[in-house]
Amino acid sequence: MKKTYKNLQNDIRDLDILKIERWKNKYPDRDYTVSIKTDEFTCICPKTGLPDYAAISIDYNPDKYCVELKSFKLYLLAYRNIGIFHEHVINRILDDFIKSCNPRYAKIIGEFGLRGGIRTTVSREHERDRS
Repeated sequence: MKKTYKNLQNDIRDLDILKIERWKNKYPDRDYTVSIKTDEFTCICPKTGLPDYAAISIDYNPDKYCVELKSFKLYLLAYRNIGIFHEHVINRILDDFIKSCNPRYAKIIGEFGLRGGIRTTVSREHERDRS
């Protein structure tokens, strides 16, 4: 029987996953950048069921809140049993990151290991309207 991608990611935006915690920034009047990187990200290929490995990096300019790193690590670990396409996981992580701390600016890059001889890099940026 031939497998297809049909309906594999229908509910990805509604996926119930851990919340990313935050803490109050004591320097919201300053523009500065926080960089977060991990080489330990894993998720599951929804097509094959095999693990995907990636380096995830986020640069962001905090406003009123900063992301609490332990909760962010636990959030990322929750993906290890989730079947999700590379493009969807990067979009979902940034969506949840923005919900958590509402940064002035954020950029996420996911560098995924080889799959079928192809290396995939997915990136997304967010800039909040400051008006």
